[in-house]
Amino acid sequence: MPPLIEVSGIVFAYPGQSRVLDGVDLSLYPGERLCLVGPNGAGKSTLLQILVGLLVPSAGAVTAFGRARRTERDFHEVRQRAGFVFQDPDDQLFCPTVAEDVAFGPLNLGKSRQEVATIVNDTLERLDLKHLRDRVTHKLSGGEKRLVTLAAVLAMQPEVLLLDEPTNALDERFYNRLIDILTGLPQAMIVVSHDPHFRHAIGSRSVGLKEGRLSTLDEASRVDSRILPRPV
Repeated sequence: MPPLIEVSGIVFAYPGQSRVLDGVDLSLYPGERLCLVGPNGAGKSTLLQILVGLLVPSAGAVTAFGRARRTERDFHEVRQRAGFVFQDPDDQLFCPTVAEDVAFGPLNLGKSRQEVATIVNDTLERLDLKHLRDRVTHKLSGGEKRLVTLAAVLAMQPEVLLLDEPTNALDERFYNRLIDILTGLPQAMIVVSHDPHFRHAIGSRSVGLKEGRLSTLDEASRVDSRILPRPV
């Protein structure tokens, strides 16, 4: 079975800095929940942004959904089929109400108002968020914003999910709810997370990113050896 997303030989450096990615190869296969581990500044978020064309590497290739992706136009389709949940929900939620934020993506995909209304209702119900439908988005709690951000991405019915530190600032209730949601989804996903308990709960495979290169599973475990799992 071919990978959904594959990168090879990816090299990237921010202006005036040394390489943050130095020949990265990575593949995501259908049904996988791949966890990406690494210290702060290792390039995990950078790699996710390269996968959807938000950053352009200086070398290497990105193949997504069976096609090489080189130009900005190539990545338009990728961003429709791979939903990106940013580390900070405030970077992603900008509409006045929850329902409008969830509706924004499907409307931009050309869905009719009637179709979008059904998608919004179904998505909020599936995530048990219907009670937030008419709430002002910027007044939500951090955990509520996180789940609404995920709802806004799922409303676009992506084939792949890219999640950047999705457990940041979550209390135990929203933390466990997020685990329940993610483990029940059919989408393949790449999840950046420092949290070993979370990775163990949702992941099917883990790789580590350190000094610009991906490591094996055992090396990935050592990257986060100082971080203890949450108590059960």
